[in-house]
Amino acid sequence: MADLSKVGPFGLNGLTATAASRKLESGEITSEALVSDCLLRIKERNTDVNAWAFIDPERALEQARAIDKIPRRSLLHGVPIGIKDVFDTPDMPTGHGFKPYKGKMWHAESKCVSLLRDAGLLIFGKTITTEFACPQPIGTMNPHNFERTASVSSSGSAAAVADYMVTLANGTQTGGSVIGPAASNGVYGFKASLDGIDRTGFRHCKPSIDTIGLFARSIDDLILLRSINTGQKRAAHLDVEIRPRIAIVRTASWSDAERCVQNALNYTISVLEKAGAYLEDVQLPRRFDDLINDFSVVNAWEGRRALAMEVKNNFSEFNGYNRERIRFSDSLSEKEFLRSSSLLNSARAKMDKLASNFDLFLTPSLPGEAPIGTTELRTPVYTRLWTQMYMPAINLPLFEGPNNMPVNVQLVGRNNFDAQVLLLAKWIDDRLRESVQRLPIRL
Repeated sequence: MADLSKVGPFGLNGLTATAASRKLESGEITSEALVSDCLLRIKERNTDVNAWAFIDPERALEQARAIDKIPRRSLLHGVPIGIKDVFDTPDMPTGHGFKPYKGKMWHAESKCVSLLRDAGLLIFGKTITTEFACPQPIGTMNPHNFERTASVSSSGSAAAVADYMVTLANGTQTGGSVIGPAASNGVYGFKASLDGIDRTGFRHCKPSIDTIGLFARSIDDLILLRSINTGQKRAAHLDVEIRPRIAIVRTASWSDAERCVQNALNYTISVLEKAGAYLEDVQLPRRFDDLINDFSVVNAWEGRRALAMEVKNNFSEFNGYNRERIRFSDSLSEKEFLRSSSLLNSARAKMDKLASNFDLFLTPSLPGEAPIGTTELRTPVYTRLWTQMYMPAINLPLFEGPNNMPVNVQLVGRNNFDAQVLLLAKWIDDRLRESVQRLPIRL
């Protein structure tokens, strides 16, 4: 995790969700005090970072005072969370990053938000997203360096957590929009299996691709937050000694990775070897690299149908990327869509068979440090495949590159083994932390 101390002091907003939870439960702090420090941070920094699509300070404080007065509903009771501006909330606008929808109230609530609210979390505000979560960059900047991008499309959520503006946040991933922003901004990001977190009420969702994810500043936070998002009473724990079986997947894009990324992966391998993990280099069959065309077909076809009303009423308002994707979809036949869907389903069965031989895959998160500016559109070469295969993934942000920016590794698990991925990631995270006297691990 890159060092953010240089960006200024912070108060209670610097706590992880797990630490804040303990203090809230003991009465040492209140939700109101925690939210007040988050709001102060936003006042000081959001002009430069631009992480929020909607925030109402008075309303947030009013919510916090109300939450402080009621019995605790979960371990994260009173902890503030940012909601990506693609999820409906009846008490806040949901703009989807689309100009015609700015300030629009939908008078509904996505299931993943309702679960959080029912558990006593404070729905703090809406974080900036790109237009309908597409990969065309916008103006959210990286808290580590305001000249560099915060990535896409969950950039607001990742930047807000990284900059200590909020304790937790959620997001979505089509190709790499959870792991990519988490890696760019140096926070923990978790992408669930396709149905690992309830997508009911996720408007404009591409049903066979789009996945919900979470952002936090520790794996313990992610474990707690996922347990609430899945309706579990308590988070699972590893109670036995383990020797995880880990496949090292450098991918066909390994030569494109910056030296610092290669060093981070190799350092992680050396630490895991010393810790007794079973490691094996695995080269994925070429057919997985060839799935990009099928992904593009399914993404465009389902996206066009998810946006049917907007295409009919507001086509000229779409950004360039979405207009091109809609035109591409209109050139496709249903036969082409069904063929690509069938090929992806076949690949998923093959990948699940391969993944059953291992507990985790270890691979890069991004090709390098976050690039300068917001106009560069990086292909999610290290994340897209895992989304297509419905596999849960987590970003570990423990490294720092030559430009003092976050460098990361990614852990990927078998479809629907989400809890195991988080628990094993915690074990690996602990081993990496034990390997140095001070974080981040400088490369």
